[in-house]
Amino acid sequence: MRDKFLLAYRSIRERRTRSILTVLGIAVGIAAIVSLVSVGYGMEEAITGELSGFADLISVMPGKISGTTYVEQGSFTDRDIKDLQRIGGIKAITAMTYDAAEVEYRNERTPIFIFGGDTKELGSFYVDPVGLKEGRWLRENDYKACVIGDRVANEFFDETVHVNDKLVINGEKFIVIGVFEKASTLYAADVDPHIFLSLRAAKDIMQTDEVKYIMVRVYNIDEAEAIADEIEETINDNHGLDDFATAMTMGSALEQIGSVFSILRGVLVGIAAIALVVASIGIMNTMLMSVMERTHEIGVMKAIGAKSSDVLSLFLLESGMVSLVGGVVGCIIGVFLARIISLIAGSALGIEFVASVKAAVLLGGIAVAMGVGVLSGFYPARKASKMSPVEAVRYE
Repeated sequence: MRDKFLLAYRSIRERRTRSILTVLGIAVGIAAIVSLVSVGYGMEEAITGELSGFADLISVMPGKISGTTYVEQGSFTDRDIKDLQRIGGIKAITAMTYDAAEVEYRNERTPIFIFGGDTKELGSFYVDPVGLKEGRWLRENDYKACVIGDRVANEFFDETVHVNDKLVINGEKFIVIGVFEKASTLYAADVDPHIFLSLRAAKDIMQTDEVKYIMVRVYNIDEAEAIADEIEETINDNHGLDDFATAMTMGSALEQIGSVFSILRGVLVGIAAIALVVASIGIMNTMLMSVMERTHEIGVMKAIGAKSSDVLSLFLLESGMVSLVGGVVGCIIGVFLARIISLIAGSALGIEFVASVKAAVLLGGIAVAMGVGVLSGFYPARKASKMSPVEAVRYE
């Protein structure tokens, strides 16, 4: 075996330029896989880490989620709220409402979604992670005051809206007491295009008592799933439907996020695998040329007693060594590439995250490189092993 290693090493060294180009081909494919998968893991960990701070929270919606689509089926009633207050293990219940309203600013009108709820709970959910650029957050007695998202302040009207400016919402004047910072991707859809009011003010201007969203906090996180099931059963009984309400714990939400990222990683690996296919063609081409150039040498080896299996293993060893080096180099490049991509993507998406390079991904990358190398080198190696020693020796 030692002699085969030395022969394979000598052959690679003698064809240095060609071997380096083959190694680079493999390295590019492995680097693409390692970097994209590591960036995907890093982004998933950043999002789940941020959401895990709300592990005691259950989101209750009057509708059902089918795949990635949410279908609203109505609204909650006061009876629903009272019945939920009787369920054991619940720490707090916050009712919210939302709807589109006509908003006027300096004679310019546009429809904007209004969010109303318990100001303390809304603040804990949005102010801490997003932050306020101007002013302060709502207090429960701020009846004619509102806090606006970044897009409301900067994009919805020709003139920028600042603190102490007045908005007319459905004919009622409200003073702007706070403006959110531009939210990260995780919160952008919930905060940037919305106006936030106290629950009483929101119900008054929208002239409704409908509750369209309930947040429930539990004492014991371990009981969250059981309580969520009981919440769904209670509300469904009230409305006479089997699937009127959806109560989602943060654990369920994190599972859904994990599923989405698994699919995303699969797609990214599929795209990166194209580079590996190109690399495998390069390996096969390199090995075929090597077999052709060494036909006479193969004939001599067989004439002095080398078996077909020896020739086969020699060429497989050569392609395996090239692939191994390409896999290791690809992993190193992939780690640096992942850091760079995470910096660029984090800046573009507004999410602070670091690529998560896992040992399993690196080992998997090297194993894939070896597998691709051996498979690509098998046909040339088999062709070499089947050569007739007489004809091979005569080959010039």
